[in-house]
Amino acid sequence: MTEFSDLSSVPLPKAPRLSKSKFLSGLQCHKRLYLEVHHPFLATKPDAATQAMFDMGTEVGELARSRFPGGVLATASYRQTEAALAQTIALVQDLAVPAIFEAAFLHGGVLIRADVIERVQAVEGQPGGWRLIEVKSSTKVKDVHLEDLTVQSEVILGSGLTLVSVGLMHINTAYVYRDGPLDLTELFGIQDLSEAVAQRRAAVPERLAIMSRMLLQAQPPAIEPDQHCHTPYDCPFWEHCTKDKPARWIHYLPGSKQVVNQLAQQGVTTIDEIPTGTKLLPVQRRVKENAEWVSPKLDSVLKSVQYPVHHLDFETIMLAVPRFPETRPYQALPVQWSNHIEQAPGELHHEEFLHKDVTDPRNVFAEALLKSLGDRGTICVYSPYERSILEQLAVALPSLKQALSRVISRLWDLFPIVRDHYYHPAFGGSYSIKSVLPAMVPSLAYDDLAIKEGGHAASEYYRMVFVETDWVERVTIQEALLAYCKRDTLAMVELRRALKEKAQIKGETG
Repeated sequence: MTEFSDLSSVPLPKAPRLSKSKFLSGLQCHKRLYLEVHHPFLATKPDAATQAMFDMGTEVGELARSRFPGGVLATASYRQTEAALAQTIALVQDLAVPAIFEAAFLHGGVLIRADVIERVQAVEGQPGGWRLIEVKSSTKVKDVHLEDLTVQSEVILGSGLTLVSVGLMHINTAYVYRDGPLDLTELFGIQDLSEAVAQRRAAVPERLAIMSRMLLQAQPPAIEPDQHCHTPYDCPFWEHCTKDKPARWIHYLPGSKQVVNQLAQQGVTTIDEIPTGTKLLPVQRRVKENAEWVSPKLDSVLKSVQYPVHHLDFETIMLAVPRFPETRPYQALPVQWSNHIEQAPGELHHEEFLHKDVTDPRNVFAEALLKSLGDRGTICVYSPYERSILEQLAVALPSLKQALSRVISRLWDLFPIVRDHYYHPAFGGSYSIKSVLPAMVPSLAYDDLAIKEGGHAASEYYRMVFVETDWVERVTIQEALLAYCKRDTLAMVELRRALKEKAQIKGETG
């Protein structure tokens, strides 16, 4: 053995101990790292959709362990540092263990838990050692993954282990699940990143030293929030760091961030200070003008619909691990629709569908939808998403292809109509229905709903179908999902009505 056996006796530095996640936070922003260490209560808690992504990553990580038969989990929790280090030492020394999951290493004031380290036996001409593998639920290698592996490999090497390679295991979206057991060798791809990681490793000690000195300061570093707050991830301290910014702060200008950065470098702090003559995108110009605007063409565009007008919205789920034959990882599977049908102006009724069990939802979804939509009338949507899902269904369900194609030909997207023909200052530069609806129909916002956005709906659907066993809780989720999707389509009805009123006023006033 090497000096790895003395790992648990490494003295702790005076600066707070770091983890790989905190190291990555420090690379994004020193102020973020300082706040995470000293003032974590200032962070905004992750919303339901973000938490669902974390949970999906955990599920993928646990499944990935099946790729390493005989691998052993270091069971000590993240709070049980000494126990985790001791378990790791014992497992490393046990030559019968081919792989270790959540192995703990401490070096240079950084504590990491490695997803997988796999024992590599020495062969003629090739030394033995270990292969470090980080597991991600993403579909490709990102720069942040390289930084993640870089700090992990620095700590592991510093602890005395020999790394013969470093790799990233990620989801392969080209894999098509057929039936029966998952083919884990196809579901997960492993990309060797040894060379790229080795090139970055030399910078780690200095970076850590700078972060450690920064963390000993009495105050957080004075770093202004800007675009770095959203790369590679949204910073949880964004609301804290921007709470004193003016309502029309220049970084709230939508669209091209290159323009925003150029204006900020010129000393422009608010949208109102943007110099006349600055080249702006149409939406940026609307935000700068900060006035209601109605296109003279709005009325004619709105009159292009044919009754009955259907107002259609889908909810989908994207499973990292496919469960139904002929589906791929992260394929969007439609599980719910809502249809508000306006037979004539003001004459309205509602139909809906929600798939509630652990079976492929696509066929029953499509058949119920075709029955609701019939063969007459415009189908109003508020994004290209419904068209995309219908096109996918037409491919997946050959027997319904012609009927679905006819439905696609009737689609009428309200989103570009609002974008190109109307603007209200309360939009704040966003044409999302969540921004447009409160501005145009204040009585019909989403604040009263248990589910308020699509990401949350997807996570709750997953919980209802694949996780929750209590029938009362399942019914509660079901009701919340139906209420949310119903609100989306009622929103389109009311937006059309409000837009018609705006067009009429515009016509009367010229």
